[in-house]
Amino acid sequence: DVTGVILLFQCCSMRESLRRLASDDGMERRGRIAGSRRVRVELMLAEHITVDVDRKARGSDLLDKICDSLDLVERDYFGLLYTQRGDPRVWVDLNRRLSKTFRNEPWDVRLAVKFYPPEPSELKDDATRYQIALAVRRDLMEGRLTCSQITYALLSSYVLQAELGDYEECHDITTALHQHSAVPVSAITPDLEANIDELYRKHRGQTPAEAELNYLETAKRLTLYGAELHTALDCQDVAIALAVCHNGVAVYRDGLPMNKFPWAKITKICYNKRLFTLRLRAGEFEEFETLLSFKLPSTSACKKLWRCSVEHHMFFRREYPVVVERIPGFARLGSRRLSCRRTLRQMRAESDNTPTAA
Repeated sequence: DVTGVILLFQCCSMRESLRRLASDDGMERRGRIAGSRRVRVELMLAEHITVDVDRKARGSDLLDKICDSLDLVERDYFGLLYTQRGDPRVWVDLNRRLSKTFRNEPWDVRLAVKFYPPEPSELKDDATRYQIALAVRRDLMEGRLTCSQITYALLSSYVLQAELGDYEECHDITTALHQHSAVPVSAITPDLEANIDELYRKHRGQTPAEAELNYLETAKRLTLYGAELHTALDCQDVAIALAVCHNGVAVYRDGLPMNKFPWAKITKICYNKRLFTLRLRAGEFEEFETLLSFKLPSTSACKKLWRCSVEHHMFFRREYPVVVERIPGFARLGSRRLSCRRTLRQMRAESDNTPTAA
């Protein structure tokens, strides 16, 4: 099948170019430009590159440079993380100048997926799909995403198919799992390896792109797929975690889901100091709206949760990005224009209007 060979060649070439970019520091060009600043960028699987940006550049300029070098077209799913006051998962404000963001911190960032696609099959770009699959692998490796042994085996088998191609008897499963960060070391057992070996054999004929799509289609069913977790206390001072994702906000206690509030039910999201509040639409048999409040560890943690919630709602539910107005009686809510350049609906509409190459 000539078409299949071409697709396989293109996917392998893309992988090789990404690896070469990290190893050769391919984003460095003819030395540094006067007035520029060098930024250290960590990619999805901990490879590092450096990028030179103007000192007056904004976060969006840096993200665009990184995405250009990785040939990422659907870049609105991505963002940049940095460490602030000991918190390693603070998102760079794309509308803010980098010089204001990194006043007291080193200019080090990490490329990450900020908005995980609810339907991976709708992704148009192979490079985007590959990077999002890498992000899910990292979430699994770092414990932000967990699953059963059976699901670990299925996900790992897709990773091996995407990275190594069709099963060969000479493949060392144990070495491959470590080399390609397919599963946390603590989860590897002889039984798991046997299951991976069995499933891997069944994927013969799948191209890397097909294996990555199957990987994401499996991952999207996991409870915490694409969720950002924030520790908090409920109204009874019981420790919980608030998970923000594409379909709303969920409450977890001891790792178990207790409540889910879809975006369609949430009418207002606000915070005051350490108190984060959701206003919920009245149900069919309810007369009044419901106010739910949660206590965060600090004001900065509360603002971070508020920002995360509003940005996710904006990206997944709104037609266009909007300016968030200041709420009377509440503390100033930081940057009123949030780090969401295009919504998911805009991305889909623009993608549908893009002419297909002959």
